[in-house]
Amino acid sequence: MKFDASIVQTRWESPLGTLIVAATARGLAGLWFEGQRHLPDHSAWRRDDDHPVLRQAVAELAQYFSGERTAFDLPLDLQGGTAFQQSVWRALLAIPRGGTTSYSVLGQRIGVPGAARAVGAAVGRNPLTIVVPCHRVLGADGSLTGYAGGLERKTALLRLEGAM
Repeated sequence: MKFDASIVQTRWESPLGTLIVAATARGLAGLWFEGQRHLPDHSAWRRDDDHPVLRQAVAELAQYFSGERTAFDLPLDLQGGTAFQQSVWRALLAIPRGGTTSYSVLGQRIGVPGAARAVGAAVGRNPLTIVVPCHRVLGADGSLTGYAGGLERKTALLRLEGAM
């Protein structure tokens, strides 16, 4: 993944662990659990706890975890991914709270039936955990499958949203 040189970050202690929250001038560009798979090297990113997008993201995440918010209203910057990845990430945004889908159905929705593995790889590289709800994607048989932040967190998020 490639990130804009203007990217800034903050950290937020969520009920599920520390989140690294990153933004560019275009919008929220990253949201990862500390230590999760595919976490980019963010050591050179400037910390800016007062960046308006980062402040909005932290406020909305707090509302989400407290049950006060069911959808996010943040500008998103998905330009760090390939065109295919971006199409998968946009499709994830259409999965409603409390709903789930499978990798194969997601592939059909973006016009690439039979690409469940490629879709799964793109889902796994989602840079905006929770906000772009990759935790709502299950195996074809409805089983919990990989989640870069860990299956325990995936389970907790699905329970919070009433999907389990």
